[in-house]
Amino acid sequence: MYDPKPEHKFTFGLWTVGNIGRDPFGQPTRDALSPAQIVRLLGEVGAYGVNYHDNDLIPIDADEAQAAQITREFKQALSDTGLKVPMATTNLFADPVFKDGAFTSNNPKVRAYALQKVMRSIDLGVELGAEVYVFWGGREGTETDASKNPLDAIKRFREALNFLCEYVIDNGYNLKFALEPKPNEPRGDIFQPTVGHMLAFIETLDHPEMVGLNPEVAHEHMAGLNFLHAIAQAWDAGKLFHIDLNDQMFGRYDQDFRFGSAMLKQAFFVVKFLEDVGYQGMRHFDAHAYRTEDYEGVKWFARGCMRTYLILKEKAQRFNQDPEIQALLAEINAADPSLDYLAQGYSRETANRLKAEAFDRVGIGQRGLPYEHLDQLTVELLLGVR
Repeated sequence: MYDPKPEHKFTFGLWTVGNIGRDPFGQPTRDALSPAQIVRLLGEVGAYGVNYHDNDLIPIDADEAQAAQITREFKQALSDTGLKVPMATTNLFADPVFKDGAFTSNNPKVRAYALQKVMRSIDLGVELGAEVYVFWGGREGTETDASKNPLDAIKRFREALNFLCEYVIDNGYNLKFALEPKPNEPRGDIFQPTVGHMLAFIETLDHPEMVGLNPEVAHEHMAGLNFLHAIAQAWDAGKLFHIDLNDQMFGRYDQDFRFGSAMLKQAFFVVKFLEDVGYQGMRHFDAHAYRTEDYEGVKWFARGCMRTYLILKEKAQRFNQDPEIQALLAEINAADPSLDYLAQGYSRETANRLKAEAFDRVGIGQRGLPYEHLDQLTVELLLGVR
């Protein structure tokens, strides 16, 4: 019952299952797979789709013939496995040309090249079926604030997105943009570091309706923030266009662990939220297998991400149906009919009536709230004893 099905919309990036186990202190532990081989691996484990950066698929120095051959093989693998390409993105961080950023670089030629690279990547992404295009500004930041005026950086980022929105409109593409915040790494500080920053920035764009968010568990946890609260705010704003699921201890470097492998209770409430609100987008796993694994281990990693999500989905259903838990929630959230008049919003009459109310402040403050009981029941449900 925990096997993935197409309707679950589980996706992985080429860079995730294709990660070769290199880290800043060690050489690769796995041989590189071709994009077509990665697609076939994902087909074997039951994923719905595969996402990619432009240079995950086609090396940055490939000529036209090489690019065409790689694309043909990739499309054939998609056809053979039935996998979709729901999302694409551009690598604007790996090549040395982007060492000072892409859209926010101080060099006008770098900014122009970044726009060119994205437009070409958008064309291919649309050709492959992508309907969401993600922007992660991994190099859009500073190590020293002497190097860059943040107002200039924000302006340049805005101008780039406005330009690219117009490009999508002019070409009649069915494509939305999703911005991915991160506080730091690889830059010392990255502009627009959290969901809240991005939400505010989107409202300054020429086409805010085209631009939403791609929040990632690890990126909010790096800053010690609550990912559930972040995605709730994005959802409330109508901006949860895509999501990156993985796991991460608070305050660490970007660990990108298998979903649910480190902070299980946090993962549970994320799954419960997505299922309760009826999120219809992809469940994308932006995570990496441990460096210890061969490709059989990578398959276990991919299956594990999907199985954990489905197990937590079932736990969320049990939470919603558990009589004791629901009775506690009903008690905690009990309505007070005497205050129903406030539901109509402000009026002078309502304000005067409220000002005249006599509240038993001491008595209200003495009322206990059974949160310890509720949390323990949640833990017991997750541990499988309820």
